[in-house]
Formats: sequence, structure tokens, C-alpha cells
Amino acid sequence: MNAIPITESLKHSLPYYTRYAALLILLMAGLLLAISTNLAKVAQNIGFTPLAYLAWSLAGASFLLTTVSYLRGKPIQLNRQTIEYFVVSGFLTTAATNLIFFSAVRHMGVGFVALMMALPPLLTYVGALLLHMERFCWWRMIGVSLALIGTVFLVLQKWASPNVDPVWIVITLTGPILLAIGNLYRSRRWPAGASAESLAPGMLLSALAMLVMFSLLPGRSLNIPSENANAIALLGVQAITFAGQFLLLFALQKLGGPVLLSLMGGVSAMFGVPIAVMLLDEPLLPAFFVSALFVGAGIVCMLRGAQVCHGHITLSSEKIG
Repeated sequence: MNAIPITESLKHSLPYYTRYAALLILLMAGLLLAISTNLAKVAQNIGFTPLAYLAWSLAGASFLLTTVSYLRGKPIQLNRQTIEYFVVSGFLTTAATNLIFFSAVRHMGVGFVALMMALPPLLTYVGALLLHMERFCWWRMIGVSLALIGTVFLVLQKWASPNVDPVWIVITLTGPILLAIGNLYRSRRWPAGASAESLAPGMLLSALAMLVMFSLLPGRSLNIPSENANAIALLGVQAITFAGQFLLLFALQKLGGPVLLSLMGGVSAMFGVPIAVMLLDEPLLPAFFVSALFVGAGIVCMLRGAQVCHGHITLSSEKIG
């Protein structure tokens, strides 16, 4: 199994539309992530706990993606490597991070949580450099630095707010750290010959199993609020959103690697905050526009870096194609 730079492989296999396909997938995945974050706020307003809402949504998404993988002739492969991949990525990317973000929505608001999702690019890029998965690129470094400045600016203003619990700021900030680690892990440990269609449902099923075990602890439950007729419909919408989001996540990772993938959070913030303001009447922090400007500029620089810099993402030749 020979490791090859993904940029060189894609240059030969997808010469015309790789860049544009990756950008389109990035935008679509970011939009679905933004919708998911806002739906979490709606779910809590009608009586769902974050654990119950996440677990039942993942159950529906797992069913949808498993069905798709079998229909496309790419079923889940179970061996030592894929089981490890499903367990670790399921915890980092799905179970832990979504539970943190869904819980933080009630305490911090959708806008703050959405912008915190823009933080992983810096952490992912630094990690990719340390692991020799990326070469240094000034455009990318400038991009992640701008995104970090925008995020820190918002965090400082939120911290100074009188009615905010600083503990929840710290808890929310652990989400981007786990996401960055997950981005790097999934690229580094992508099972040889595995497709996105087979990896996504395996990861979700693993995360679902973790959440079910967590629900067995005292004081936890997976009860669905029966008093609201819209509860089941909301779960269905979230399941479809999750299914599309995680399928696109793996497709984007295969095309662009962990650093481009990490921009999904920044794109989500650009969609998620306006949705929260217009549809959920959530107040807009005064610092949002300044933060959004920095984050948006960071995304532009990162995309520019993807064009002019030749990063080195270690994926095997069996995974490309």
C-alpha cells in the first residue's frame, strides 16, 4: 500500500471539477450542519433532552445510511481496523461533539455555538503540520489565524456578558478541540479500500451505541416528549439532515483532506446564525459582524491556499478512485 499525495492523485483522476466539487460539498455540508444546530434549539423548546434528541436522530440517520450503503453495493465492512475507526471517530466526531453542542445551545445560544464550530481549522491545520499531513502554506496559516481572531473576539464578549456561565463557555470550547482531533484521525486512519458510503453509517452506529449506554446511567433517559405532536416529525427531519451531513463529510474529507473539511464549521456559522436570528428570534451579539468578517476572510484565504499550495494528505491509493 503506497501512500500518495491526494492533490497529485486528484490532479489525474478528477482534473476538471475536483476543486469545484469540493467547494460545493463544503457549502452543502455547512448548510446541513447549520440546520442541525438550529433544529437542536427547536427540539429543546418542545421538550427534548439533548441526549434523547441526538440518540433518536442518529438512529434514523444510521438506518438511512446503512440502507443506502447496501443498495449501492458498499456495505459496512467489519474488521479490526474498521471497528477501531468506527469507535474512535464515532466518539470524537459524533457522540461527544454533538452532545456538547446540542447541550450548549440551551445555555449559550445557536449563534455562539455556530461560531465556535469555526475554530477547528486552526487546530486541524496545526495538527496536520505536526503529523506531516500538510505542508506549511502562508495562505492557510493566514486563513486559520483570521478565523481564530474572529472566534476569540466573540468568546471574549460572551465571557463579559453578565448572564453567561463561564463553565459553559469552557465546555463549548471542548467541542472544536474534539472535532479537530476527529478530522485528523479520520484522514490518518481511513481504512484501506473503504468508501464514504460504508464508513459513515458505521461511525453513526458506533456513536449511537455509546449514547444508548450513556442513557443507562442514573438520571438519563431517551424519552420522546409525547405531549408534542411534532416530536416525531422533527426527529425525521433531523435524521435526514444528519444522514446528508455525515455522507457529505466523508466525501469532502476524501476530496480535500482534514483542513478543508474543518472549514465546514465556519461555513455553518455563516448559515446558522442568520437562520437563528430570523427563524428563532435569537438576539445577535454586537460582536457577531466583526467576528463573521474575520471568519469569512479566513475561509477565503483557506480556499486560496487550497489552490496555490500543494498540501500532502496521506491517503492510500486504494482509497482514491
